[in-house]
Amino acid sequence: MRFSVLASGSTGNAIYVATDRVSVLIDVGITGKQAEAALREIGVNPGELDAILVTHEHVDHIKGIGVMARRYNLPIYANQKTWAELDKQIGTIREEQKRFFEVGEKKELEDLGIESFGISHDAAEPMGFCFYHGRKKLSVATDLGYVSDRIKQTIRDADAYIFEANHDVEMLRMSQYPWSIKQRILSDVGHLSNEAAGEALGDFLSGRAERVYLAHLSKENNMIDLARLTVKSLLEERGLKVGDDVHLRETYPDRPTRLEVL
Repeated sequence: MRFSVLASGSTGNAIYVATDRVSVLIDVGITGKQAEAALREIGVNPGELDAILVTHEHVDHIKGIGVMARRYNLPIYANQKTWAELDKQIGTIREEQKRFFEVGEKKELEDLGIESFGISHDAAEPMGFCFYHGRKKLSVATDLGYVSDRIKQTIRDADAYIFEANHDVEMLRMSQYPWSIKQRILSDVGHLSNEAAGEALGDFLSGRAERVYLAHLSKENNMIDLARLTVKSLLEERGLKVGDDVHLRETYPDRPTRLEVL
């Protein structure tokens, strides 16, 4: 299984996951042109894509979905409540391209197993995904107001995680955001702070040299060095050695991570 975080942050999110038989995008929250450029940068021909999976309908996750689906005739997988919102935002999609993938459902696209799970976020019915190929597992969990025990149980035992570390709490509190926006981000249907990310990861990481990609960082209220330092400190409090038991990786709002193989 191969994957790359094509873009991640408050300005747009997209992830590429593939095996030798199938390749999919999780969200396209950047323009179609940006998505194509990011794919080509990691050596992937956009014309070889097979499907798009949607976590939820916020614009930083769906901006380019309609363009990519129409240009490459791709099926779009989302749950019913999300589809009700997508139809208003992504333009005309042919009925045969509309596929349903409900919360808690498991599907197989060729040799790629996919499991969806519900998350706490202020969208119609937001989801995360776990991907399985052979004995390998990749867990994708961002846009989390909090991490429930159910989510921890679902995503644990993965070889790699794409996991939210959205904001530093003090940076957010001192920011120029309206108080209503700060309340939303800090709420149980908002986004995960660096501290909450580190604490949650410490609850389920096994220390098998898992790769953790710190994702969906806020442009205004976080810095990658701060996110890494905070998560590293909290993991080491749990006895996990970063760089040995766990490998922390960066994601970027404007360029893809290198294509990784599990």
